[in-house]
Parts: sequence; structure tokens; C-alpha cells
Amino acid sequence: MAGILIIAHAPLATALRDCIAHIYGGCPARIGALDVLPDSDPAEVVAKAHSEIERLREDNGALVLTDMFGATPSNIAARLATVPEVRVLAGVNLPMLVRAVCYRATPLDTLVEKALAGASKGVQTIGPTMPPVASASECGCPPAPCTEAAADATKQAANPAAGQSASQPAAATRGAACTGGVAAGVLRPAGST
Repeated sequence: MAGILIIAHAPLATALRDCIAHIYGGCPARIGALDVLPDSDPAEVVAKAHSEIERLREDNGALVLTDMFGATPSNIAARLATVPEVRVLAGVNLPMLVRAVCYRATPLDTLVEKALAGASKGVQTIGPTMPPVASASECGCPPAPCTEAAADATKQAANPAAGQSASQPAAATRGAACTGGVAAGVLRPAGST
């Protein structure tokens, strides 16, 4: 599974990681947070980011999520884009992060694709003039990403002729990986067992 590192203005990185822990009843392994304070020395933060990536990176690499393109955290994250098997995305939001957690067992480029889709699909108008409500599986909002990941695994298992049989072992573990052992799509309240 890919490691995930969130680099953002303080306290956003830690807050997003805490949200994942809340959603899944505990923080999944290999998710790091690096809060950039207003008085942080960028060189020190870059060094810490490199060591965090080495700690978090797995066989299929690591995904770095940062908040605002062009800001100091984004510029720090950009330094990691040259590290082999590391991808960097700006504009992190909670739907992007949830989707990334759910698809950590996929190849890194697929993970990037799914995280970007989660980010954009998670931005919706809410109010009297909003479009008809899409079902959870159509919008990709939590808990649907894990349900969608499990459905993707089922499709891959049923269609090995499509050249996707090599990713079946990763797909088979995807549901448990994104929910900490709970069935895909089932969310536990924080503190429950």
C-alpha cells in the first residue's frame, strides 16, 4: 500500500489525519502529517519531509497531498516530486484524502487518478438550487469510495482477460486496507470496536 504524507499550513495536515482516524475508528498505518508553521525554516521542513517520505513509502510508492498550490507547504511538497515512486497533488480536501486511503493498494498512477476524482466529486452545491442528489456511489463521497474500491476489486476478479489479473492481490486487500479490517463501506464511530 502506498504511504500518504499530508503537508499543509498548520494545523490542517494534522486535522486531516485526525479526520481519517475519526472516520475509520483509528488512523490507518503509513499516513503522516507535516504541519508548516508561519515561522518554520523551509530547509528544515524539506529535510523532515524527505525523512517522512522514506518512513512512509511502500512498494507502490507514496502520495503527497498539500493544501494550496504555490504556497510554502506546496513548494516544500514539490521538492518530493522528483523522488522515485512519489506523486504530489495540491488542493487536498477530505474527499480526496478518503479516496486516497481507500485506493492505497492500487498502482500509484491509479491512486492519483482516484484521489483527484474524489477531490472534484466531493465539491458539491448544497441548497435549494442544488442539482438532484446523486447516490453515494455516483458522487464518490464517503463511505462510497471504499464501496467503489471493493466493486472495482470484484470487477477485476471477474474479468482477468482485461489484463488486470496482475493487480488482483492488491485489489483483494483493498477493502480491509481502507477500513482497518471493517467491511468496505462500513464506517465505525470513533472509539467503537
